Amino acid sequence: MPLDYDLASLILPMEILPYFEVAHIVKQEERIDLYLDERNHPPKHPNTYLSKGFTDERIIQDFPLRGKAVFLHVRKRKWQKRETGHIVTNSYDLTHQGTHLTYEFASFLKATH
Repeated sequence: MPLDYDLASLILPMEILPYFEVAHIVKQEERIDLYLDERNHPPKHPNTYLSKGFTDERIIQDFPLRGKAVFLHVRKRKWQKRETGHIVTNSYDLTHQGTHLTYEFASFLKATH
């Protein structure tokens, strides 16, 4: 079930929302896993690239919701340049340096210690 954009804007970090959409959600007893796929935005000139699926997921921990740990499973799109065949991906700065935490969550944890 797709997550409504307005609802997603309340729970997802602002640096993720414009570039990724929620593909699906898995709720377990102690955690929530949000699976995010990059939106279909080719790099630079759209007609010079072919979509070639997704990268392996990268897992990022975010603020807990309703007492459950939240993990964002992020997949970026792979693009093949038509002329050269080289595979490229868009680059996003989604985590605090040296961590697997969102910026907001890392800043919160740093402030509490």
